[in-house]
Amino acid sequence: MKRFLTSLKAYLRRSDTFLLALCLLCTVLGIIAISTAVSSVSSIYVQIGATVIGLVLYFILSVIDIDIIADKWKPLTALGLLLIVSLIWLGDTRGGNKAWIRFAGIGIQPAELVKIIFIVSLARLITFFKDADRLDHPVSVMLLALFFLIHFGVIIVASSDTGSALVYLFIFVVMIFAAGIKFYWLAGAAALLVLAAPYLWYYLLNDNYRTRILAIFIPGEIDPTGRGVLWQTNLSKAALAAGGIFGKGFYNGAPAQTDQLPLRSSDFILAVIGEQFGIVGCVVVVALLTVIIVHCVRVGLRSQSRLGALACIGVAAMVAFQTLENVGMCIGVAPVIGLTLPFFSYGGSSIVTLYAAMGLVSGVKMKPKPTMFLK
Repeated sequence: MKRFLTSLKAYLRRSDTFLLALCLLCTVLGIIAISTAVSSVSSIYVQIGATVIGLVLYFILSVIDIDIIADKWKPLTALGLLLIVSLIWLGDTRGGNKAWIRFAGIGIQPAELVKIIFIVSLARLITFFKDADRLDHPVSVMLLALFFLIHFGVIIVASSDTGSALVYLFIFVVMIFAAGIKFYWLAGAAALLVLAAPYLWYYLLNDNYRTRILAIFIPGEIDPTGRGVLWQTNLSKAALAAGGIFGKGFYNGAPAQTDQLPLRSSDFILAVIGEQFGIVGCVVVVALLTVIIVHCVRVGLRSQSRLGALACIGVAAMVAFQTLENVGMCIGVAPVIGLTLPFFSYGGSSIVTLYAAMGLVSGVKMKPKPTMFLK
């Protein structure tokens, strides 16, 4: 017992307890918010259970050297892609896509879980090219682009989950930018994207997504009654407006406290928080998530491992994009694409992935620094 306590103290001294405390605080606040948005306690039990699993992964990944995981990037990538491809046969179609595999009342979102593999594997590839001073070589750029496009394409083809695919895109762009890729490659990619925009608009996005995007800019033409594609967003904005500055109080208010607002425990949890705790509550939520994002970046910048630094940047990018998109769709400035608010929204796969990602960051912080800095 004494040996265990000694080991535990040593772990807590070296690990990122500040980050873990932030994540736990967000999770507890999220569970409280979820409890006001659901009629059954089963959702709360699922969220608590997923948090426990996530914590186990957090501790495991924080003590395993990220280099050991990265060295297995090929089989891990193959496993991750296979898991996403399985959606073609096993995917459960809900909300317009087949993003979930469900069995025995439990749902798993493969594209969510595979984000960790994607971040570590991409960091490994970038590090390999960077160490060889070949990051800007055309072959290296082509291989990196191919690595991303395979993941992006598999997600779209297997599940039509454009929301998750966009998270991968954002992670990819941020990580290669942080690695120092030459600007002309990014400019060239942007130019190609502009040229391909008409094709992507008509063939990559389905009618539902196109309508959601257009509704942001021309709501009067797309949904003049406000009861169509803008119905969820309008209810969310109504809940936030009803909350005012300080909110209506715990368990008070409508539509967030009634069945009027769909997906109020997941996609629109911010509306639930805003209605009960007002603008102040929403600011606290965004501030906590911002601190987590900044802290992940800070750990990465302080790391003397290029691989670890890139992984931390990738994790920060993942949390940042999901936060911006979720907040944006709740206030009506971004399309509703089914992305959860990190740590606060209901979702087992999401919470497990987030804690696993934070475990990677903690592991980078715990890793002993080499005697010489990287050039």
